[in-house]
Formats: sequence, structure tokens, C-alpha cells
Amino acid sequence: MEDAVVVKDLTRVFGDFVAVDRVSFSVKRGEIFGFLGPNGAGKSTTIRMLNGILMPTSGQAHVLGFDIYTQVDRIKENIGYMSQKFSLYDDLKVIENIEFYGGIYQVAKQKRQQRYEWALRMAGLTDKREAITGALAVGWKQRLALGCALLHEPQVLFLDEPTSGVDPKSRRDFWDLIGEIADRGTTVFVTTHYMDEAEHCDRLGLIYRARLITIGTPEELKYGSMPGTVVEVEASDPVRAADLVRNVNGVLEAAVFGANLHVVVRDKKEGIRTISRVLAGAAIEVTSIRPIEPSLEDVFVSLIRSEDLADENGARDAAGS
Repeated sequence: MEDAVVVKDLTRVFGDFVAVDRVSFSVKRGEIFGFLGPNGAGKSTTIRMLNGILMPTSGQAHVLGFDIYTQVDRIKENIGYMSQKFSLYDDLKVIENIEFYGGIYQVAKQKRQQRYEWALRMAGLTDKREAITGALAVGWKQRLALGCALLHEPQVLFLDEPTSGVDPKSRRDFWDLIGEIADRGTTVFVTTHYMDEAEHCDRLGLIYRARLITIGTPEELKYGSMPGTVVEVEASDPVRAADLVRNVNGVLEAAVFGANLHVVVRDKKEGIRTISRVLAGAAIEVTSIRPIEPSLEDVFVSLIRSEDLADENGARDAAGS
């Protein structure tokens, strides 16, 4: 079975600004594929090109075998799309929004009532069907938008930052829904900058400064992308501690995570000894220091800093020549 999405050297340029730079990847049918990256990295631009909303500058892509240049209408018939901004009508009732999108997606007349009731149940809005959409909390609005995007039973669902601005509990509930949708065979392509959400994905692509810099499962990224061991340091002054250990021999990265410090070291034993000695010499009290399993946030920070360093070295080499 062919992949649901296939992308090769996809590029989008706005004037002198390169928004997406020769991105290549594929998405398997039935998987949850996460497109992870900071704001402005190129996530939304990529998803808009795959949806046929924005034409690429160059490159190739197929969604369900349909070409994004010549078969946009066929793509739109077979996908669902939930944009970053809430796209429903606040002044309509919940059921009126569902009926409106049922018409937009051309849901067959004999199936409309069944699909409308399904969307209400899936979103948990059966008892709020007559409520004005604008009066709903943000989390409920997002569930309603998801229900509308799935009315026509699309094979691929594109979600662009679907939980932006949503409270933590609503985000968890929303991801439970995404898991249920994928379990029924729908391919889900989701963009996010939340690391905890990325853990729910089958595979991840990390995009930074318009370039795709790595791709793999969460486990592959955590254990195959880190250049050393992550050591967690609980210290009395983590910010000052980070500044001190960054320049220590054998330390590759150091960043503050919450109340603690995460340090990437080449050698675990030597790294722990050196960090302990440096912080003790600076009168910083260390409560605990231990190796830990890397998080996706550790991977994200490490890969981005490596990318920045490579760019800086390239710029220096270019200036020197």
C-alpha cells in the first residue's frame, strides 16, 4: 500500500524569505505523524501546500496519490483540515455549524443525519447542540471543529496546531480523540510545538528554520539523536550553574528545565564528577545529580543548537573565503 503523503524537495519562497526549504518525507497510512518545530519554522506553510491552499515554489508532493499541482480538487475531497485559527462561525448554533460543513463537504443526503449525530457525540456536544458556538469554551470549540473536519470521513486528517490556547485537560482530551480517530484507520498529520503532544505521535519530523533536520519515532529520536548522556542536576542556583558548566570540558549542552538543570555530557562518570567539582567550587549546593532518560525536549534543544552551530561555522567559513 502506498504512503498517504509523499513529499520531495518541497519549497516555498515569499520574496527573499524561504519559508520551506527542500523538505522531503513520507507519511504512512494510518499513522499519527507529528510535524514538530518552533513558531515560524515552516510547519503551517507545509501543511497549507499539502492541502492545496498554497502553491509550492518548487518540489513535488502527493496526497493519497493525488498531485498537489494538478489534482487539488481530488485532494480536498479526501482530506479533513482543521486550521490553526478557529474556523467555525461563532454566531451560529453548534448544530448549524455542523450542518453548514456537511454541505461544504458534500456529505451524502442519506448519511447526513447519521454523521451529524456522530459529530455531536464525538465532540461531547449532544446536549449543547442548540448552544451558540461563540459561547463555548475554547476546548469545546476545538472539539466541534474536529467533528466538522471529519464529517465526510476523510482518509487523511490535517491538524494545524489544534490545541493552541487550550487548557491542559482539554489538550489531553483532544489527544485521546486523535488516538481514537487513528485507531479507526485515519491518517493524522498534526503540527505542534508542544513536546508532550509529540510523545503521542507514531513518528515525528523536526523542522527548524524551514529545513527538516530529523525524522523518526519518539524513541528513535531520544536514543539515536543525542550525542551523549543527559544528566539532571538539582542545584540551588540552576541558572548560574548552567552558565558555569556550559564551558566545562566534556559538556556538550546545558539548559535549565523547570527548577533543574539538564546537562549533556560525553562521558557519564567523568561528566558527573566534573560538574560536581565545578559547582562545589562556586559554592552552589547540589541536592542531586544523576543520569536520566532524554526527553524529546532534550533532543529538540540539542538538535537546534547543533543546527545553529553548523550555520555559524558555515557563515564564518564563507566570510573567511
